[in-house]
Amino acid sequence: MFMYVELVELPDNNMELTQLDLFYRFGAAFVIGLLVGLQREYAKGHEVEEDLFAGARTFTLLSLAGAAGAYLALVAGTMSILVVTLAILGVMVTIAYLVASQAGELGQTTEVAAIVISIAGALCILGDVTLAVAIAVATTVLLSLKLQTESLAKSLTEEDVYASLKFAVITVIVLPILPRTGYGPEPFNALVPFNIWLMVVFISGISFLGYILIKIVGPRRGVGITGVLGGLVSSTAVTLSFSQRSRDTPSLAVSFALAILLAWSVMFARVMIETAAINMSLFRIVWLPLLAAMVVTFSYCAYLYIKSETSDTGKSESFTNPFKLKPALTFGVLYALIFLIAKSANLYFGNTGVLVSSIVAGLADVDAITLSMAELSRDGGIELDTAAKAVVLAAASNTIVKGAIVLGTGSKKLRRVILPGLLASLSAAIVIVFLI
Repeated sequence: MFMYVELVELPDNNMELTQLDLFYRFGAAFVIGLLVGLQREYAKGHEVEEDLFAGARTFTLLSLAGAAGAYLALVAGTMSILVVTLAILGVMVTIAYLVASQAGELGQTTEVAAIVISIAGALCILGDVTLAVAIAVATTVLLSLKLQTESLAKSLTEEDVYASLKFAVITVIVLPILPRTGYGPEPFNALVPFNIWLMVVFISGISFLGYILIKIVGPRRGVGITGVLGGLVSSTAVTLSFSQRSRDTPSLAVSFALAILLAWSVMFARVMIETAAINMSLFRIVWLPLLAAMVVTFSYCAYLYIKSETSDTGKSESFTNPFKLKPALTFGVLYALIFLIAKSANLYFGNTGVLVSSIVAGLADVDAITLSMAELSRDGGIELDTAAKAVVLAAASNTIVKGAIVLGTGSKKLRRVILPGLLASLSAAIVIVFLI
């Protein structure tokens, strides 16, 4: 297996920088050094932190020194000047660390951050200001999350490490080598091994994301954030993941229901955005029923959020191994089967059975049918009213499937909690679309 890396061309040594461009680039170096330096000053004053060799002023000067070295290298036409500059800064940082270590302070975080910011300052001049700023922001975030990362590391178990390795194998090793095309005649050519396994990876990733967030910010907040983020990609995956976990941790059933319904709310918003991007005329019809379903679902989420403060008593330590391959594989098989049924319905019903095929297609993927209806109605292939009903019915059938997942795989308490939200969101969408 080969890895292809796109090479980025360095700036021309003879390139001309205007005064305004120089001001912008050195200004960016000044800001990113000051940003990290202020964080280090804050850490020294508010956290249990050793004496720091560099604060706001020193970090700013380190970044400007890296930028100045890069500029002199460009003017002179040789990168050796930049190398020497960074080497001198590295020696200074090393001396500071040796002095601190002799005093019994063995931490290297500030010293390493100083080297990173010096390089980021040089990047500001070499042309990639956006990358330099991104590095500075990422560095600041890591420095600010000291307590959270230390808490996460201490809470990890041997089981967590092995689970992470297994997830890495199915993601990094197995996924890239799978074929990206289907085989056989229609509709079987729609079954693409890469796409199916991608869903297996995603369902596992949802569990991991929720597990890590729960470890960092606590059970209730971590689950809710995962529901929103997961709903941006696949609300079905979120539904299956948390339905499965509700059996392991029934005490968090209300929080799991909150995460699932938040993912459903995001799905309705995603369908509206997709429709508006392709066919604004269709959007003007579908926005009301979809918005109604989203508002009703989100309102019930607000109720569950308040209820979860007193109902959910589970702790993050009660969670077990976040990686469970068997449920993920089961989902992959079901996804492939439903997708095959949906493709067959579209193939044999055609435009005359657009409503029926939209319901069937929505069982597997609401995005595909939404984009298809938006495109067909824009070109006059089908009427706008028919396309609008098809989109809403697809979203409704997709929600019904997710409700069935909860009822079939979730704990008894989760089923009882989520049922009112399911019925309310479906009723709001279907009733309004047929009244338009």
